[in-house]
Amino acid sequence: MMKRIVLLLFLSFFITTSCLQAAEHNRDYALKRAKLLSYIINHEITTYHYFHRPLDNKISGQAFKLYLKQVDPRKQFFLQQDIDSLSGFKLKLDDEMRSGHLQFPIAADEILKERVKQVQAIAKAIFKRGIDLNKVELMQSDAKKLRYCKTIKELRDRWHKDIKYQVVSQYLDIQEMNKAASKTNKDTKIKKPAEIKKEALEKVRKSDDYLFSRMLKMDNKDSYNRFFSIIVRAVDPHSDFLPPSRKEDFDIHMRGSLEGIGAVLQEDSGYVKVVRIIPGGAAYRQKQLTADDIILMVAQGQKEPVNIAGMRLRDAVSLIRGKKGTTVRLTVKKPDGTIRVISIVRDIVQLKDTFVKAVTIKIPNDGLIGYMKIPSFYRDFKGKRNVTDDTRRALKKLTAQDIKGLIIDLRNDGGGALVDAVKIAGLFIRTGPVVQIRAGNKTDILSDTDPSISYSGPLLILINRFSASASEIFAGGMQDYGRAIIVGSKQSYGKGTVQTMLNLDNQLPSFFGINMSRFQPLGALKLTTQKFYRINGGSTQDRGVVSDIVIPTRFMYSRIGEKYSENAMPWDKIAPASYKKWPSYPFNIKQLRKLNAHLIKTNKKFIEIVKEADEARARQQHTMINIDLASQLHERQKMAAIRKAAGDKPYSPYYHDEDLGQGKKVGRMTPAQKRKKFIKRLNADPAIQESLDILRRAEKQ
Repeated sequence: MMKRIVLLLFLSFFITTSCLQAAEHNRDYALKRAKLLSYIINHEITTYHYFHRPLDNKISGQAFKLYLKQVDPRKQFFLQQDIDSLSGFKLKLDDEMRSGHLQFPIAADEILKERVKQVQAIAKAIFKRGIDLNKVELMQSDAKKLRYCKTIKELRDRWHKDIKYQVVSQYLDIQEMNKAASKTNKDTKIKKPAEIKKEALEKVRKSDDYLFSRMLKMDNKDSYNRFFSIIVRAVDPHSDFLPPSRKEDFDIHMRGSLEGIGAVLQEDSGYVKVVRIIPGGAAYRQKQLTADDIILMVAQGQKEPVNIAGMRLRDAVSLIRGKKGTTVRLTVKKPDGTIRVISIVRDIVQLKDTFVKAVTIKIPNDGLIGYMKIPSFYRDFKGKRNVTDDTRRALKKLTAQDIKGLIIDLRNDGGGALVDAVKIAGLFIRTGPVVQIRAGNKTDILSDTDPSISYSGPLLILINRFSASASEIFAGGMQDYGRAIIVGSKQSYGKGTVQTMLNLDNQLPSFFGINMSRFQPLGALKLTTQKFYRINGGSTQDRGVVSDIVIPTRFMYSRIGEKYSENAMPWDKIAPASYKKWPSYPFNIKQLRKLNAHLIKTNKKFIEIVKEADEARARQQHTMINIDLASQLHERQKMAAIRKAAGDKPYSPYYHDEDLGQGKKVGRMTPAQKRKKFIKRLNADPAIQESLDILRRAEKQ
């Protein structure tokens, strides 16, 4: 018996020692790998980034702020004393990158983990004690207005309110779903308030437990990877470090074989933000998710939602992605401050939804106006199909019908192939420069050299805050030439930079013959290397394209656009290119602006849009909210009434449901019926109606 005990003790000691040795080996490997990466990343940024400048105290300070926002976006873990103790690193992160002695990421994450353990105990006590959902309490909903707690008591109060708000939200969700189910199925039991509360508490408890366990699982390698990502994003918001796992995801996405919701996501101040909706994807067809939405929670089908605040982007994406035909429910915060639950059935990208669509709209006593929707500047580089050829064919059909004017709708067009922005511009001008691209001290000018013109009549281009990149180059070029009038949001997105992907394995140095390949794969760097400039010399960066005629949108007071991004590159100007204005610009901008201002004040749809925008701005400004059941129910009912008055339509219609011009019956509708329905939807859009009025007036000027 004694021998057996001794043997067990020996085995236990051996296993424990082996585990400790393995853990020590992993830490040593992670440290050496991180040291190597710090040298390489520092060199690559200095050498290849657009600014070509070394990391400095300014970038160090920006990275310090980014770290705090990413790991603790709602100031729920760190105390003020923790921030004070870490503040000594604020201007030393650039020094750590140069020396390779990375102390901050490990020191900060060790403090964070200790606070997570404390909060874990606090949350457990809150659930055990119980929560009064009817007690009126106020909570600050804007993380930017929160200060770090000074004491554990303050931290406990913050978590009490946060958990209560989560439970109230879950309670109302469960109640709504239960009522809806009982209407469709008479056998569905109406749940009692106590049952709903119990279910809501359990869902929130599980979600928070998942959050805590996820944060505690972060190892040294994860800490270093996050630190490198933060350092690079402190240089500019579109540059990033992609560890091997994220690099693999990027490659898969570029091959187009990824099944999911069809959205480009990025980490932003500790949250997962929608950067762009991919035309033809599931979210594009579902119509409710839009760029700049913040994803707060993710649920698989009817399962409990998972809180993804502070989650690594890769982990969040793995929850959102899934097999075709499965459902994911996203709890999102809209740019106007409202919270909505959006259900999306995952699917692969449907290419037909990405293609150019065109119709003619009959204007009584004034003939036909052409309408063309360009969802993105798509191009199959294997030569199968591209947006330029599709636009040229559409223009040929429209001009054959003797249109009196043309609307090109670039709303929600996030860009695409630069070559097509130049080629499509060439369809409307004789010849000339379209865009300037600057890298370092060298400026290249991309021009249209084809003298043929596909359409020479009055041209109007519709944009919104989500029109970006290639769509801004096309719209800006047409505005500079005086070839088109730009109508829509005050300005487009303002993304005027180009990124290059650098595989860090190819940058691996050899130090005195030492083999560094054991640290592969290292991942990749996405660096901003070029900047777009319009032919008038102004950059599209930050300012985007400013509309000639501004029309109201529901998100016109929301902080959407490049200029609101952390550490965004500034607008600047270079020498203009040599070009000649279009000789017959038909628009009297001054007169049209006066008429437009009058229309906004009298048009019922615009009046409703302005009302919604004003209410959204009021919500953004009044961030102290009541978190009791009655108050939150009232707020939901109020928002439901607003959406109902607006027809519960998305901010800017996508107009992609109809497969126009295929010449075959789809479902129960013939092509003619689908076209009729499509035009009916266009006629219901006040932005389209205003555009038609502008073109009609231009024809008479």
